[in-house]
Amino acid sequence: MFEYGIIFILAYLIGSIPSGLIIGKGFYGTDIRQHGSGNLGGTNTFRVLGVKAGLTVTIADILKGTLAAALPFFFQSEMHALLAGIFAVIGHTYPIFAGFKGGKAVATSAGVLLFYAPFMFLILMIGFFLCLYFTKYVSLSSMFGGLIALIYSIIVQDPLLIIVVAILVSFVVYRHRANIKRIINKTEPKIKWLG
Repeated sequence: MFEYGIIFILAYLIGSIPSGLIIGKGFYGTDIRQHGSGNLGGTNTFRVLGVKAGLTVTIADILKGTLAAALPFFFQSEMHALLAGIFAVIGHTYPIFAGFKGGKAVATSAGVLLFYAPFMFLILMIGFFLCLYFTKYVSLSSMFGGLIALIYSIIVQDPLLIIVVAILVSFVVYRHRANIKRIINKTEPKIKWLG
């Protein structure tokens, strides 16, 4: 149990690394929490600092989830990778290093799935970018990608994967509730750098 506790703590701390804050302050002299939506995730970084910074933060946030999910492997633990990954997602959303105000869990959740089910990750990314191309809504595309992941997990009949993906998707949708209202009201910002 001690080993599990160490992995959970490390996964949370990895998830808590505020990529958007580090890139924004370190390379652009900008605290993205003071701009745009105030969110620390990749989408707000794209809007505030541009494509290069947005891609950097998104990739970093994905890799946080991947690294955290790999911790049981590194520790030669019997813990399931998905369980460690959940703690990284919690860390990303409520980071101890950024006043417990983080991102919306999309990229880090995807990173967890990248480690555990790479083909699922590929499929959901294709779905994400197709939705993004046609709608220009990052928030809607994120939720659509989550739906694809849930359908995929049901098709492959992996019970724990179904449960974890359902939890992650529910969390992502919950974190996007304001975006959903704006989409319905047609006030949600659309991206301008794709298509």
